[in-house]
Amino acid sequence: MIRAENITKSFGDQEVLKGISFTFEAGKTNLIIGRSGSGKTVLVKILIGLFKPTSGKVWYNTVDFTGLDKYAMRTVRMEVGMLFQGSALFDSMTVEENIRFPLDMFQNMTPKQKLERVNFCLERVGLTDTNKKFPSELSGGMQKRVGIARAIVLDPKYLFCDEPNSGLDPKTALVIDELIMDITEENNITTIINTHDMNSVMEIGNNICFLHDGQLEWSGNKDEVLGSDNENLQSFIFASPFLQRLRKAAIR
Repeated sequence: MIRAENITKSFGDQEVLKGISFTFEAGKTNLIIGRSGSGKTVLVKILIGLFKPTSGKVWYNTVDFTGLDKYAMRTVRMEVGMLFQGSALFDSMTVEENIRFPLDMFQNMTPKQKLERVNFCLERVGLTDTNKKFPSELSGGMQKRVGIARAIVLDPKYLFCDEPNSGLDPKTALVIDELIMDITEENNITTIINTHDMNSVMEIGNNICFLHDGQLEWSGNKDEVLGSDNENLQSFIFASPFLQRLRKAAIR
């Protein structure tokens, strides 16, 4: 569990976050949604310690994360996995080397143990026997799955995903969504996903935080989001003319 407690953040005279309080639950896919400029990225950077909040606290279970020094913060970060928007794989490294990288950085394991862990993660994301391939030899969806394998190689308690479906076709995006959700539930991970993808919201939105103009405008789950009477949320969800027509047809 990660809990944001009355988080504010200002850059000079500009207040970007205005008292955000929200609990990101373990074993659930927690989505942060909102328009560009709503404060999503700033909130995520505060949650992982890249920004200090102007006021408020971030709790990792019972640990006051915002109150830690950089050494203690590093210990907590070892329990955090990151899936970046562009996968962020090292082009000069093989798939195996990319996934093993966090193990080389943080774990005192034998080469055999590292290989076993890499192979386990590759099997989990459906990429067995791709060890010696380079990222350039993989499709965008396969690269994303390698990114997931690297994000979970340290067996994290917390997983952050930044626009995991960016650049993917709808079918591949659905595969990635289901993979993230399954891994989250299997391992009771606190997964936080920063996304604009409404398909993700409707498919895996177990716990949704909607930001508007730096404020928490609405929270709920995928079963409640369409029925909300929050005008800003509805404007965000039905931004496209196609979805607006679908909504009008459903109302009729």
